[in-house]
Amino acid sequence: MTDKITVSVLGTGIMGAAMARNLARAGHTVRAWNRTRAKAEPLTADGIEVVGTPAEAVRDADVVLTMLYDGPAALEVMREAAPALRRGAVWAQSTTAGIEAITGLAAFAGEHGLVFFDAPVLGTRQPAEAGQLTVLAAGPAAHRDAVAPVFDAVGARTVWTGEDGGAGSATRLKLVANSWVLAATAAAGEVLALSQALDVDPEAFFGLIAGGPLDMGYLRAKTGLVLNEQLSPAQFAVTTAAKDARLIVEAGRENGVRLDVAAATADRMERAAAQGHGDEDMAAAYFASFDEKA
Repeated sequence: MTDKITVSVLGTGIMGAAMARNLARAGHTVRAWNRTRAKAEPLTADGIEVVGTPAEAVRDADVVLTMLYDGPAALEVMREAAPALRRGAVWAQSTTAGIEAITGLAAFAGEHGLVFFDAPVLGTRQPAEAGQLTVLAAGPAAHRDAVAPVFDAVGARTVWTGEDGGAGSATRLKLVANSWVLAATAAAGEVLALSQALDVDPEAFFGLIAGGPLDMGYLRAKTGLVLNEQLSPAQFAVTTAAKDARLIVEAGRENGVRLDVAAATADRMERAAAQGHGDEDMAAAYFASFDEKA
């Protein structure tokens, strides 16, 4: 396969749009589809062809990249694309889909002669836009050269977790990583809420931990979004964080582990979404500490 390939990007939300742009900047031919076409139209300014159906997007594509809401959404869209899928094409499945869904997605790939890669990514809006995501990937070594141009365009690093995408090893690692990210985000919001309730200046807390083992750049970044009222545009939206938290809880339950922090985080995210913060950055889980929308 040549260095320049044709890539179909299905799903152009926060992450998918950034990935599509970086693929185009790398010189690849990119066709994009999104359920709400108007959200994808700005990509035309980057030389990306925006099309009306998944089937149009995947026709003659070397690699199909899915970055959709969840596993069922990814399977639904790929079924819509099925008539135009080319046998032997690579499917890089980057949706955070959950362990159970990966099995079904891999089965679909097998039925349609696709080379399946489980390929979720770590990172939010800013690293996505900079092409600095970390790609967690599992798939056959014999076909990694075919997908390397995509991973190289969207990420700074690819971490290989196995040769069988259907085993979900990359997704498993992504859920473990996200469990930490979501717990830290929820804790950051509660620190701010408790500070407010006790009439403590948050800067007093930050000064207390400065430079020590309890200090975290992530804590300061997420609390800064709240304190500076910079929750939009979202780096990672509340509604998506809630979905991921539920996938983590489910994965733990199915494997005999009770994840109380993840369950509480899911509740906080869902409460914040119900208050009207669903499209804001997940740091807006801060508002879930209060009975009314702040």
